[in-house]
Amino acid sequence: MRILFSSLGSHGHVYPLLPLAIAARRQGHDVLYAVDSGFHPTAEKLGFTVVDAGISIGDAFRQANELHGTPEFRREMLRQTAVQAFGSVLPRAFLTSLEPVLERDKPDLVVFEIANPGAGLAAIRAGIPAVAHGFGKMDADTFPEAMRDLLLEYVAELGITLPNGQHYGLGSPCVDVFPPSLQDLAQLSDVDRIPLRPTPFAEPGELPGWVIAHEKPLVYLTFGTAFANPDLLRTAIAGLAGLDAEVLVASGPLVQPSALTDVPGNVHVLGWVPQADLLAHADLVAHHGGSGTTVTAMTHGVPQLALPQGADQFRNAALVADAGLGAQLAGEQFTAEAVHETAQKLLRDNDVRAANAAIAAEIAAMPHPDEVVPKLVELAG
Repeated sequence: MRILFSSLGSHGHVYPLLPLAIAARRQGHDVLYAVDSGFHPTAEKLGFTVVDAGISIGDAFRQANELHGTPEFRREMLRQTAVQAFGSVLPRAFLTSLEPVLERDKPDLVVFEIANPGAGLAAIRAGIPAVAHGFGKMDADTFPEAMRDLLLEYVAELGITLPNGQHYGLGSPCVDVFPPSLQDLAQLSDVDRIPLRPTPFAEPGELPGWVIAHEKPLVYLTFGTAFANPDLLRTAIAGLAGLDAEVLVASGPLVQPSALTDVPGNVHVLGWVPQADLLAHADLVAHHGGSGTTVTAMTHGVPQLALPQGADQFRNAALVADAGLGAQLAGEQFTAEAVHETAQKLLRDNDVRAANAAIAAEIAAMPHPDEVVPKLVELAG
């Protein structure tokens, strides 16, 4: 069977789909991966047939800014720009580029990342069965109302009718990688959910030897690949450095490690680490609240200190705190002093540790990607 997977081009959007795509290829299916050129090397290394599709998120933001006469990035316009980019620019770009691909390659099934409805709409127009693939909590509030409205305008323009309230998955069956106890299953009662165990993915890499052999608690700090800046990292480092712990900082692609050289001896700054491997050894993760890091920490049962900055991060941070899996420090609460005090409490909190052990066990009981691939075959008819 030929399956086309498609996602937006960022780590948080690509990585959640890869375990299922890898499992499909392992079971002998022909896997095409449609994404912008920035993630072609990742797909190629995994043996997928690469399809150039859509545009990058950065290009979508630039186009959205130009619609308002401001081609340069302006932080005060971030929300407006994001709504336009994700609600209109990206869906249109992916549909336009994928329609000739679907006609040419004729996949039996399209698996589209839930934030990439353009690929799902292209499948619907081509009469190809489609499956949405989630990356976090999934419900009618997954995306802001203004973004939803722009998408529904485009859907109406295409002459497509969706089930009421299911804009986020286009009414398709949805692969759900979030623990059921944290989903609002009542809101999803009309959705054909396909539970899938979230399987953390990371580019291959070596962990420092001291990480595996560490004797003191290990605290991991990251602000991901899109939100990190030196000031954020310095504030968090200042709070974490005073712990009786080893602190590993992944500065990410936006911040050079050399910008963070003036740190205490228990703080280790690297540009990148294989996060999925690292979290198996961590005792606490302090992070931005991105869905990928949030779910990966749950998978390993690691307590979380969420320091949200934008997008869905505030929602994820609140969920972590409400579920007893950790704590959040948002907005003006995010100070070095608060980071130190909260992290210290989390490292000692047996209730938080127990809650994380329970969520990790729940995730471990979810169906493995190898078990879900046959369901995709059924859906393709």
